Amino acid sequence: MPNPPAAMNFLRGALVTLDSTGGTRNTVAFQFNPVTLRRSLQANTVGGGEQGDRSLAVRFAGAPVETVTFDAVFTSLASNAAAGTDGVYPQLAAVAMLIYPQLAAVQQEQALLAQGILEVMPLLAPQTLFVWGSKRVLPVRVTELTIQEEFFDPDLNPVRATATLGLRVLSYSDLFPTNPGYQTFQVYQQELQNLAQQGYTAQASAVTGIDVGGL
Repeated sequence: MPNPPAAMNFLRGALVTLDSTGGTRNTVAFQFNPVTLRRSLQANTVGGGEQGDRSLAVRFAGAPVETVTFDAVFTSLASNAAAGTDGVYPQLAAVAMLIYPQLAAVQQEQALLAQGILEVMPLLAPQTLFVWGSKRVLPVRVTELTIQEEFFDPDLNPVRATATLGLRVLSYSDLFPTNPGYQTFQVYQQELQNLAQQGYTAQASAVTGIDVGGL
């Protein structure tokens, strides 16, 4: 994949994880921004009734369920083992750690079980943010990760790989108000509403040629 011209300043997409205390922050920046980004939104509505039932209006039950999928490509020009490189293995490890619990927490949980404490809560996952420019910072959960390693150096370290990621956006319908992601999603929706104002046509009749009356 060619690099952008040096004269152009490109923002890089990233996935950022924050621990439950907000102290530790780890960033996985994409080496190359994905060429395509697929977004799927499923309306979260109730009502409407059965066919022919006009007693119920359609109402919003919450924010739509949004998923994001994309391919992140990682390459390394250093393919010689003597160069002391691990290829793109560190980047792939960083991506994979998005869905691993911390080993120290696992060991602590086992220690509690060994002491006879039977009711141990499942390990709390860190908050993950999908950062795609200044207008799209979204709390997400990684739901799918497929890694395809394509070329290897003499020590079998991958020097090119593609990570296919599936993300489930977490909205205020999924989070408690005390969760930082709750406010983060509200900021995102406000940005959407601001952008939508630029996309609306002032008069529907100018497009359809029909007077829509009270609408």
